Amino acid sequence: MTRAQCGCGQLSAEISGEPDAVVMCHCVACQRRSGSPFGVAAYYPVERVKLTGTSKRYTRIADSGNEFTTGFCPECGTSVWLTGPLKPGVIGITVGAIADPDFPAPVRSVWEQTRHAWVDVGFTDVHFARGRG
Repeated sequence: MTRAQCGCGQLSAEISGEPDAVVMCHCVACQRRSGSPFGVAAYYPVERVKLTGTSKRYTRIADSGNEFTTGFCPECGTSVWLTGPLKPGVIGITVGAIADPDFPAPVRSVWEQTRHAWVDVGFTDVHFARGRG
């Protein structure tokens, strides 16, 4: 069982099994959402994730033109989960909320056209200038 939580512990996720994918995203929206040069999320079938606590939702139009929803703690503001229409039935859990140094590395890097030049993505062979290809 993997556990993710926000900074104050009010919002958490219990996750069973391994992620279907771990993705590093360099889009400007993920940079702003995460407060860092990229966001990293692990994606799971929604039935393997149990959210506990209250989430505030923010839905925006992504660079791809699709809606993208972020769930964050209304108390501390930490992003914990992500969903989008391209993968119904799938939920992304922010890897920073998992906070496990042994968690698997991303399997692909997306939106590299806005990647900061000093960010090394040599750990994966799957790269996309835009979107996920």
